[in-house]
Amino acid sequence: MKVRDSGMPDESMWVGFFDPEAILRTFGIDAGVDDLIEFGCGYGTFTLAAASLVSGTVFALDIEPEMIDLVQEKCRRAGIANVQAVVRDFVAHGSHLPDGSMDAALLFNILHHDEPIALMREAWRVLKPGAKLAVIHWNHDPTTPRGPAMEIRPRPEQCIFWGTQAGFAPGDIARHDFPPYHYGLSFIKQGSPEPTKTSL
Repeated sequence: MKVRDSGMPDESMWVGFFDPEAILRTFGIDAGVDDLIEFGCGYGTFTLAAASLVSGTVFALDIEPEMIDLVQEKCRRAGIANVQAVVRDFVAHGSHLPDGSMDAALLFNILHHDEPIALMREAWRVLKPGAKLAVIHWNHDPTTPRGPAMEIRPRPEQCIFWGTQAGFAPGDIARHDFPPYHYGLSFIKQGSPEPTKTSL
């Protein structure tokens, strides 16, 4: 399932918007994090930075084969061995990682997807209790140089609502500002949801 048009700029513009390591550290991504999953790794802007910070493996997923090829090549050139970059439609088919196996998850510039709650539920599923979900998205501002169309670009409040629908507790959500064009939200997975009742 393709993500709706993200308005993604070319890589030379994109990398100028971020200090990836500083942003990841803001979310608490450091050597205390073992395994991390990145949903939609794109150019690998945050993938390689995450690989240098965590103590375990970065599972980088993207639906676009050319993005995965690019990330794999960047890792080869940089001598990075703790990234598993895989082509996967993770909304349609899940991440294929076990329940409660990840210490952190990244959803960066992807929640304009037409199934944002399903995406956040998959992040919730693979996270360990107490683990972190980090979200970044374009500001809801038509003057940003690129980004998804305003009608599908979520405001922070929308992302927070989706997160609570996915199982994250509202009291465990923090906001961040990443100028010039992005905001961030951090979520913590607490415990387990009530089991779904099914009839025989």
